[in-house]
Amino acid sequence: QLFLEEKWSLEGLKTFSYLEELILDNNLLGNDLLLPRLPHLHTLTLNKNQITELESLLDHLAEVVPSLQYLSLLGNVACPNELVCKEKDEDDYQRYRYFVLHKLTNLKFLDTRKVTRREREEALVRGAFMKVVKPKDAKASSEAASLSPEMNYTPLPSGSRDLTNHRGILGKCRYIYYGKHSEGNRFIRDDQL
Repeated sequence: QLFLEEKWSLEGLKTFSYLEELILDNNLLGNDLLLPRLPHLHTLTLNKNQITELESLLDHLAEVVPSLQYLSLLGNVACPNELVCKEKDEDDYQRYRYFVLHKLTNLKFLDTRKVTRREREEALVRGAFMKVVKPKDAKASSEAASLSPEMNYTPLPSGSRDLTNHRGILGKCRYIYYGKHSEGNRFIRDDQL
């Protein structure tokens, strides 16, 4: 096993042609990651790096590590994580798994989970369509998001938008809750249970 503590060049790995396990966690590795051909490598962990482009990484790994069976990419932007990013959910992670398994067909484990037969079958059928594509005009959308706050929608009345001259607003609600049912079921009728 080879452990890297800092971001060093991976050029020296080519002398370890019989290397079987490689742990490159927490090394600030990015999309420019280039591994030499390691035909016997079966375990690769790249957790907590700075990898954002998944497809180019997977194409590179398919070429240089053909015996790869265990891969872990947790903690990278390329690996969706619902615990860190509110926009991601379990479906995003499953689509990511299908895409990875479509590209690296020999994997037996991905991240912390064993690859199931059903996942492998699904990856063969739909994996190619699970690629996450960013909008081509990402620069324009980021510029639009950085416009002044006055241009963005706000539900507050115009008098309360200025934080230096803020006045409290009092609203009135017609709904009265008497506590007869639990809060979680207050919008579910008895005939729906």
